[in-house]
Amino acid sequence: MFNKVIIQADERGLLFHKGSYVKKLMPGTYRLFPGFSYKVEVLNIAKPFHLEGRDLKLFLHDEDLVRELEIVQVQDHEYVLHYEDGQFVHLMKPGVYAFWNILKKHTFLHADIREPELPGGLDRSILPKIAVYVQSIEVASHEAGFLFYDQVLQRELPPGKYYFWRGPVSAMVKTIDLRQQQMDLIGQEMMTEDKVTLRLNFVCQYRILTPSRVLEMKGFDEQIHIQLQLLLREYVGTLKLDDLLKRKEDAASFILARLQEKENGFGVQFLSAGIKDVILPGDMKEILSTVLLAEKRAQANLITRREETASTRSLLNTAKLMDENQTLYRLKELEFLEKICEKIGSISLTGGGDLLERLGALLGDKRAAGQ
Repeated sequence: MFNKVIIQADERGLLFHKGSYVKKLMPGTYRLFPGFSYKVEVLNIAKPFHLEGRDLKLFLHDEDLVRELEIVQVQDHEYVLHYEDGQFVHLMKPGVYAFWNILKKHTFLHADIREPELPGGLDRSILPKIAVYVQSIEVASHEAGFLFYDQVLQRELPPGKYYFWRGPVSAMVKTIDLRQQQMDLIGQEMMTEDKVTLRLNFVCQYRILTPSRVLEMKGFDEQIHIQLQLLLREYVGTLKLDDLLKRKEDAASFILARLQEKENGFGVQFLSAGIKDVILPGDMKEILSTVLLAEKRAQANLITRREETASTRSLLNTAKLMDENQTLYRLKELEFLEKICEKIGSISLTGGGDLLERLGALLGDKRAAGQ
């Protein structure tokens, strides 16, 4: 009684005798004599060539079989992307693989992961399928990026999105913000030339022009902060308190000019600087308030005296004019009379004499009666 084996058109058979591979069997019907230790393994040629428990090397001596296989060896430093008829299938890690080349066309893209950046020609649409093997890093439009492999600088990166293999080489990108930035010095204690201790709030705006210079400096922000402190102390220490309060705006010009001398060293452009607030001790505030109040009172008194002097001078000039001009004198009499009439309902005069003298006598009599 024969053992019947049928191999379909999309299959191949592997004949074994006493556990050893003999040859490949094409599609068809085969009858095996029982008891002769023959065995046939049937494989689907639409699937990868794989036989559980058998090493691929056991079959490579069969040239007829090898002609129908695509054999790929993935080195330890590689990832290989497998495509079937142009469509991505999967990523292969180190090892040896074989695929039937009968029904499908197999192509392979070898990637050396010792060079972490993904090949430029790789279709980005497959990245979600291999996300576990890839890391992505973005450099924003307002940034400059610097690529490091195992902490060694490689090159500067323009804005964009970059992909790297997760492999033996660590890839990292450091970014530098190129937008206008601001540094604040809050509550800086300073001493003026006349030994008054005060606190200042200072601000400085700058923009990084040479990002590579920033990478070369340890504690870039801290170094600018210290430079601002030193320049501010230098400026404040040469002025008395009154001069500082009067020339507070000059601090911006002085410090900005000194900072601009150091732009090349920092790789930045200093745009503006200035004192936001001058905070005085409590007792100094009271003293200044007293001084200010005294100054304002003195100014008010000076203005009052000036106005009184001007008024007296005006009266003197008027008197001179009236003495020299009788018409003007009569007009003043009428003006005087008009003012009296505005205050008194009616006036009765008897007897002769000058009008002004009689009015004067009347007013004198009324004042005497009031007393």
